[in-house]
Amino acid sequence: MDASEIEALFTRESGEFVFARWGRPIAPVVFGVNDETLAVVKGALEAVMVLSGHKMAETDPELGSNLMVFFFRDWEELPEVPGLDRLILDLRPLVARLKAAEANQYRVFHFDEGGAIKACFVFLRMDAHLSAVPAETLALSQIVQSVLLWSDTAFRERSPLAVAGDKTILRPEISALVRAAYDPVMPPAAQDASHALRLAARVGQMQ
Repeated sequence: MDASEIEALFTRESGEFVFARWGRPIAPVVFGVNDETLAVVKGALEAVMVLSGHKMAETDPELGSNLMVFFFRDWEELPEVPGLDRLILDLRPLVARLKAAEANQYRVFHFDEGGAIKACFVFLRMDAHLSAVPAETLALSQIVQSVLLWSDTAFRERSPLAVAGDKTILRPEISALVRAAYDPVMPPAAQDASHALRLAARVGQMQ
């Protein structure tokens, strides 16, 4: 990937370049699934952690769990989750907007003082479309979209995933970019598009 392609992946529809990765170990929790699906989601997270070199933890000292993944059938279920309105500001207006848009997924990120990701909330309304997606594919897609603050348009035209034989994998260029983003010498957050040049140089070294 060249710098312009990388820049596009972190440039929001408003034109603002915003990059962020996790600045603390990820302590996940998954709601609304059986043990089999839970294992698939955690397996996807572990695979992406190995790829990135980032760490997982049992608990986060501030939040307990800092990556929360919710599977549900109706957006109206979210305001009923105890304490969620304290973690997601304006939860009811958000639910109303998502319901009106007939959205089936949404992610909310929280950031620390340095701009790095400190929490992510993933909401998946299991409509007919998402229910038809294999669990492994859905889990990997959601995890890779949660480990970096991608642009809101990053994967609108093309998925971050690819099919290799009978397996679903991350596209090689996305894997290389995730590894580059988590290089310890790189800053955890950036709002200058020149950061894409640094990422492109790291990706080039890895190939």
